[in-house]
Amino acid sequence: MKKKIRDLFLLSLLCLGITQSLLAQNVTVKGKVTDEKGEMIPGASVTVKGSQQGTLTDAEGVYSIDVAGNATLVFSFLGYLKEEVAVSNRSTIDVSLKTDTKALEEVVVVGYGTQRKVETTGSIASVKAEDLVQTPVANIAQGLQARVAGVQINQNSGSPGGNISVRIRGTNSINGSSEPLYVIDGIQISNGGGITDVSPLSTINPNDIESVEVLKDASASAIYGARAANGVILITTKRGKNGTTRVTYDGYYGSQKVNKTLDVLNASQFAQLENEVFKNNYYPDPASLGEGVNWQKLIFRKAPIQNHQLSINGGSEKTQLAISLNYFDQDGTLIGSQFQRYSYRLNLDHRISKNVKVGTSILGSYSISNGIQTGGTNIGDGGAVLSSVLGAAIGAPPTLQPYRADGSIFPFGEQAGGQYREVVNPLNFSAVLNKRSIKRTLANIYGEVSLFKGLTYRASFNIDQKGELFDGYSPRSIVNKSDLNDNSGSGTKANSNYLALLHESILTYSTTFAKNHSFKATAVFGTQLEQGNSNTMNATGFPNDATRNEAMQLALTRTISSGRSSQRLDSYMARVNYGFKDKFFIDVTARADGSSKFGANHKYGVFPAVSAAYRIIEEPFMKDISWLSDFKLRGSYGITGNAGGIDPYQSLATVASGNSYMINHTYVTGIEPTGIANPDLRWERSKQANIGVDISLLNNRISIIADVYHKKTDDLLYVKTLPLSSGYGAITGNFAALQNKGLELAVNARILDGKLKWDVSANATINRNKVLGLDGGITTERFMTTYTILKVGQPLGMFKTYVFDGVNQTGETILPGYDGRLGGHKVKDVTGDGQITAADQVIVGNPNPKFIYGFSTNLSYAGFDLAAFVSGSQGNDIYNASRLSFENPLGQRNLLAGVANRWSPTNPSNQYVSGFQGGRLPISNYVVENGSYLRCKNLTLGYTVPRFKGVQGIRLYVSANNLFTITKYSGYDPEVNTYAGSNTVIGVDNFVYPQSKSFLGGIQVTF
Repeated sequence: MKKKIRDLFLLSLLCLGITQSLLAQNVTVKGKVTDEKGEMIPGASVTVKGSQQGTLTDAEGVYSIDVAGNATLVFSFLGYLKEEVAVSNRSTIDVSLKTDTKALEEVVVVGYGTQRKVETTGSIASVKAEDLVQTPVANIAQGLQARVAGVQINQNSGSPGGNISVRIRGTNSINGSSEPLYVIDGIQISNGGGITDVSPLSTINPNDIESVEVLKDASASAIYGARAANGVILITTKRGKNGTTRVTYDGYYGSQKVNKTLDVLNASQFAQLENEVFKNNYYPDPASLGEGVNWQKLIFRKAPIQNHQLSINGGSEKTQLAISLNYFDQDGTLIGSQFQRYSYRLNLDHRISKNVKVGTSILGSYSISNGIQTGGTNIGDGGAVLSSVLGAAIGAPPTLQPYRADGSIFPFGEQAGGQYREVVNPLNFSAVLNKRSIKRTLANIYGEVSLFKGLTYRASFNIDQKGELFDGYSPRSIVNKSDLNDNSGSGTKANSNYLALLHESILTYSTTFAKNHSFKATAVFGTQLEQGNSNTMNATGFPNDATRNEAMQLALTRTISSGRSSQRLDSYMARVNYGFKDKFFIDVTARADGSSKFGANHKYGVFPAVSAAYRIIEEPFMKDISWLSDFKLRGSYGITGNAGGIDPYQSLATVASGNSYMINHTYVTGIEPTGIANPDLRWERSKQANIGVDISLLNNRISIIADVYHKKTDDLLYVKTLPLSSGYGAITGNFAALQNKGLELAVNARILDGKLKWDVSANATINRNKVLGLDGGITTERFMTTYTILKVGQPLGMFKTYVFDGVNQTGETILPGYDGRLGGHKVKDVTGDGQITAADQVIVGNPNPKFIYGFSTNLSYAGFDLAAFVSGSQGNDIYNASRLSFENPLGQRNLLAGVANRWSPTNPSNQYVSGFQGGRLPISNYVVENGSYLRCKNLTLGYTVPRFKGVQGIRLYVSANNLFTITKYSGYDPEVNTYAGSNTVIGVDNFVYPQSKSFLGGIQVTF
């Protein structure tokens, strides 16, 4: 019996071995891959599970692969669920892949809640967190540049932490703000300020951001009512997740340098020009002076940039936690400039019970900005070299010296016998203290209760607290010794505090009925209080520079000022969303806002909006179109407001301190009226219509989003001049109107989705704006500067000047009315009346681009990843005002190199004028240049190290930023505006801080 059992056991082992041998033998497996409709899927991936072996289906959806008989094949394709099939020694395997419905379940953040992407009816664009920080940015908005159709972002200044301008679907105001509203975890903040200000967005760490949604049309943004006319940007920070706690370190270090410097006259050329202008022989041998001092090399430097972040994320089913600490440090490429930020984030969510949830979000930061003066608005005179370090560096005589023998800065007035007192040593600017220290806390505490199925109440309490200290000091040491007086050495200390408190109660009801109908209603009550106060002390006449501005009491003269403001906004909002069969969707929104800033007759405004979407793809007649994955039409119309352009108390009659008077041998400061009451003052109002289409092709491999919009903004704030008999110079009221209309197009494509992955994204925006009215028809044109106008029927910021007509040559007639000279610029007699008058000024340029665009691509293979991102602007003009100062050979300052080819009787140049003491170039289109550009914003190469014990992932990368710029513009940087966020003066360059090129290396480690 035992023998029989043993024989049977041996026989079983033999059969098993034979079977395994047969299965281990390679077999050729062929088959086809189809979708649920039976349509062939070309390019589907067929891989062997647990190995790198694989193939793709051909154009007919057919594949062939040699595998072991016991292998398992994995079939996959973008937009479909993976399918695993055991070979089991078969030679034919056909597979039908099921559609991945997750694409329909993708969620986007909308105001006061979330929505499935398929349900959206408004124009909403989303940006992923990894795209925001692909380039090393100090500012959230910088990461959005050229990534969202319809959003134009200009880096007004390349200084670390410098300010930016964001325009969503064009400029929407004249005297008010055109910046969008930012909502960070429910906390509302605004950006604004001048070119030398630190952007408030720079105080927030971009690495903490989870996602950004841009609400562009009125339907999407009307839920924010009187603050939404310029669009809304919703920012959601990273929150804790269930599961194993993850600790991540993310850091990089790199170096920056300026992209270009400008060619100027060398010492020999400068000396020759000086002799010519002043008709003397101050420089007896100009040729012997050689190149001289290169002042641009002294003010520009290679500057380090670094960022370090430690994050902890984890939690249980009841409690989720996310913590991060960040340090960002960027030195500027101009000496004396730097930006540092220390920040932390704490996000906590805790479920007390099945129906009750509480949580908090806290963002805290401390930032320090050391600035240097650039981008002055003076042109054609001494101010150009006195108000900007760049202007001073171009105009500094190369024959002078930067430092004394002891290494201290050598004032120009103490050199060359005081001949160059009208210009300043550029190094002076680096010695001036210009420091802003900002502490900011954004905090949100919420509680959420599920009252019964489908009905939720959420209460949130938000605080935005900011304290800012400005320190300024101009030392005595940079003043010429002969100019030292009782006012030498000047200091400033300015404190400002801002507090915003916001409570919102949100009631949400969501249900489905009769299977195919979905319904959601949201009601919101909000009340917001904003308070601000400031105090400033200025002092002059310090005995020395030992204490700088830390001992203001030592100064001979001191002045103080202080101020306080308060405003309140109460809001009521209701929104209804209805959907049928994931085919039809309708959204209706209405919001009422009441503000203390509005006039007595208009305390409340109502802002309604309606939108609808029709997913044609759900119609039965579309089912046979296999290459079309989704097809949705959208339409919306709504009204939004812009209360941000109204400062507190503008609707009231105001007074302020005036002149001082001697009364009984005592000086008394008088109080005088400064503002006339306007009880009809109200918010600016935008009416916007939008039609859009969302298309997905080839199983969601390609997506196309297109929108056409028309936006009319009326009741625009405008300062109207009053007759002097009124006792007031002007009144602010709702007098103007403006129009924007345009086209947006965004395309995303996953070209390859196998072992080699490749995706691309591109977007383009065309926007046209036009002034419809200024002050009720009284005025049709107004000069904002000597070369920029507002004109009814024309776009904002058009350049209007004389027309450059060459250089006056020997024997030519100089027309009356124009202060011309032989060898000087002449302008065209446009009217043909034989004289030059204001009537000869015409529109000579448009600073508004014909279109803006962006393109990005990402490749990955076997742990390596490569990303590139470019952006550009096409068809805009720049008024290069700096050339009016530095192509004008008036003496005592250096000039741009082209002036070496200036006019003379033996060199009849038709571009550069002859040297002439005290001369000035006319305001003409001579300096209007093509501002179009294409810029490689980022190129990044990374490698992800295979996982090993104790480490979830390591990625190493190198990155180049602002790698190159293709442009015809002659200045430092084509992405420029001296007037920063101005709505009316745009595209002007008078030596703004240029952007830098940077190279860096980084590491991302997750434990």
